[in-house]
Amino acid sequence: MNRETEGTLLAFLVLTLLGLEPVIIKSNPVNPLAFASLSAIFASLILWPLLLIRGLVEEIRKSPGELKKAFLTGLFATAIAYSLFSYGTRMSTAINSAILTRFEVFYSFLLSWLLLKERITGRTVISAVALIGGVFLVVAQGKRLELLKGDVLLLLTPLFWQLGHSIAKRTAYSPLTIATLRNTFGGLVLLVPALLAGFAFTKLALAEGVVIALTQSLWYSAIARINLSKATAILTPAPALTVLISTLFLGEGFTPYHLAGLTLITAGTIILSGEKSGVRE
Repeated sequence: MNRETEGTLLAFLVLTLLGLEPVIIKSNPVNPLAFASLSAIFASLILWPLLLIRGLVEEIRKSPGELKKAFLTGLFATAIAYSLFSYGTRMSTAINSAILTRFEVFYSFLLSWLLLKERITGRTVISAVALIGGVFLVVAQGKRLELLKGDVLLLLTPLFWQLGHSIAKRTAYSPLTIATLRNTFGGLVLLVPALLAGFAFTKLALAEGVVIALTQSLWYSAIARINLSKATAILTPAPALTVLISTLFLGEGFTPYHLAGLTLITAGTIILSGEKSGVRE
């Protein structure tokens, strides 16, 4: 199996986990900062033993200068992004949250082109438009969207995700090391505001920590093999997958908007998965 195929399959595994994640987050009974901090810290506690077993701590000792990049990844992609996402969702609606954060694919194209010099083709853009259009149909269900107070925070959330991912892709650590340090730094940065906001333990934070540990390890392995822009676009259907899971397991209705949206999503994903990763010449 070549690196392109491996990276694509890993990105699809991340997509599945992201589709399941909202079910856990939606059930969160404590304040968002406490939940995010605990989840990130739990994820790091899961990842550190794996790092020790595989002897990857040695690469931190050999390249301490890369710790700054790892910290910035945790600051942007975990501490800032999760805070914006949590409060943005609370101030807006679940529909707006799911759709607006899918603008991550556009931030990914922009930052990948500017910072990583990745090649963006017309085919990639067309597939991304199809993906986002499908998500819109599935999640919005034909309703008119109105901008609410939290929408600006939601629009900023994926920007910080992508800033963190761009830095991570240029960090000379293994994917597992990056995921471990991202959650360690991000969780600790969030710990102080979480204590001020009202710290509380929940078993769901432990479950979220497991999901985060798996998701991020697979994610950084994926973007080490394929373009960041391609990997990000593959994740675009995650909100639609959440709706599909709810339909199958929670008895929610399946509408024509679901069918039309999933058709667009499937077509866009198939087109994108066939793209070759590369850089501009």
